[in-house]
Amino acid sequence: MGQPWAAGSADGAPARLPLVLTALWAAAVGLELAYVLVLGPGPPPLGPLARALQLALAAFQLLNLLGNVGLFLRSDPSIRGVMLAGRGLGQGWAYCYQCQSPVPPRSGHCSACRVCILRRDHHCRLLGRCVGFGNYRPFLCLLLHAAGVLLHISVLLGPALSALLRAHTPLHMAALLLLPWLMLLTGRVSLAQFALAFVTDTCVAGALLCGAGLLFHGMLLLRGQTTWEWARGQHSYDLGPCHNLQAALGPRWALVWLWPFLASPLPGDGITFQTTADVGHTAS
Repeated sequence: MGQPWAAGSADGAPARLPLVLTALWAAAVGLELAYVLVLGPGPPPLGPLARALQLALAAFQLLNLLGNVGLFLRSDPSIRGVMLAGRGLGQGWAYCYQCQSPVPPRSGHCSACRVCILRRDHHCRLLGRCVGFGNYRPFLCLLLHAAGVLLHISVLLGPALSALLRAHTPLHMAALLLLPWLMLLTGRVSLAQFALAFVTDTCVAGALLCGAGLLFHGMLLLRGQTTWEWARGQHSYDLGPCHNLQAALGPRWALVWLWPFLASPLPGDGITFQTTADVGHTAS
């Protein structure tokens, strides 16, 4: 039956370049945000209570964001280390010639990771890793808290950006929002004004992107589908919204959104899945 799992870690390790580029982008935005807050226009003045609440919310969001990033990157959703030889006898199993291994239903080979992924959803280009059975929960929570962090920053910087835009003509205002680098290079705005516009633009765009991704995957979560199954109209694993949530997030699915390290073990093993037909037979 071939090897019990895919190629070794040297061949199967996901590319690090996307993660490095994403980290550099986040660092650049963070540095420009710090410049805006310290030397630039900054956010509007806040009272002691409002400032304390803002800091508490920011700390909560950042801890959740970084914690879920760490869990997502540490969790390996691939078939490495999973003994599959001799098990590929059930319906829906296939054989992967790249991995030289039988693979269970809902799994798929990723050309970027160079290994088969259990319950493969898609390959995340920004973090350079596949989203699958073992890291779907931190991926969803990452989308939620990334959108929250970016929206929080946008709200904080919104009044300062609004005051800056009111000082320009409508044409300059549109150019500053759409082409802040051009405005900086032509000397139309200062470095602090450019940083304010760039950081706010980036945060608004990122929040919209993460929010759209969260809505899409929330729909898939409630339907018990992966992206691949949704694209092909397959509903074989839809057990109802409540059971679908438990299958993907564990028994404490309502609380895992609040803290990344909350224990909520998944009920399955990523190899066998209960189907809609199984539920129908049990009910009858």
